[in-house]
Amino acid sequence: MARKSDTPAPAAPGPEPEIVRVHAHRVACDGVGGALGHPRVYLDLGVDGTVDCPYCDRRFVLDHGHGDSAPGVYEVSGGH
Repeated sequence: MARKSDTPAPAAPGPEPEIVRVHAHRVACDGVGGALGHPRVYLDLGVDGTVDCPYCDRRFVLDHGHGDSAPGVYEVSGGH
């Protein structure tokens, strides 16, 4: 008789995150803005030049050439 495995099956992969290319190391994200958005959060792009928004899962990628114009994304210059 075969024994049933206690190991859960791997979760199905979700959709790919929206990629937003930016040219600042610090960004603010409030989702799509307005009533459909989320609280504005300020995110620092790490050493690898990427960060994911914890609310909407957008992935911000540092691109020295240009930045995208996406709703609800604000590039922040300077310090905190």
